[in-house]
Amino acid sequence: MLHSPEYRERYAANLKRELPRIPLAPDFWGFAKAGERLADLHVNYEKQPEYPLERVENPKEKLNLRVDKMRLSKDKSLLIYNSFLTLKGIPPETYEYRLGNRSALEWIVDQYQVSTDKRSGITNDPNREDDPEYILRLVGQVVQVSVETVKIVKALPGLGIQESAKGKAAQ
Repeated sequence: MLHSPEYRERYAANLKRELPRIPLAPDFWGFAKAGERLADLHVNYEKQPEYPLERVENPKEKLNLRVDKMRLSKDKSLLIYNSFLTLKGIPPETYEYRLGNRSALEWIVDQYQVSTDKRSGITNDPNREDDPEYILRLVGQVVQVSVETVKIVKALPGLGIQESAKGKAAQ
């Protein structure tokens, strides 16, 4: 229910200042089934198939799957993974599923980079020596989960709440 665009739009002001109130949906089982699919998709995100992104390798560079800092193109259809690899074909729906103020993919791009804390000198390196393709696979899985989440949310049934002439919800 909380994923429903109709619910989010209608109760936006309330959701900013109080805990959500969940109305009784006329199609309870439609929401329950969608919730079950969303829960499975999100809890098991690392078991999801990768979205089929096109891998473009730079022939002038040596094979390299390490990430230092990824970045998205201006139109967000390309992900520059590193100097060797670029991922093409990111669907626009990827950016419709948001975690706060950014998409899940933008969160991955921001968080999965090598960084060194200036104060302590400790380096945070998300690359895995035992699984060099982990981040590459994770990007594909996050795109897949985002696209599937958007499909499920767009297919949610209506809330069945009618407007009265004064613009308030009918009782």
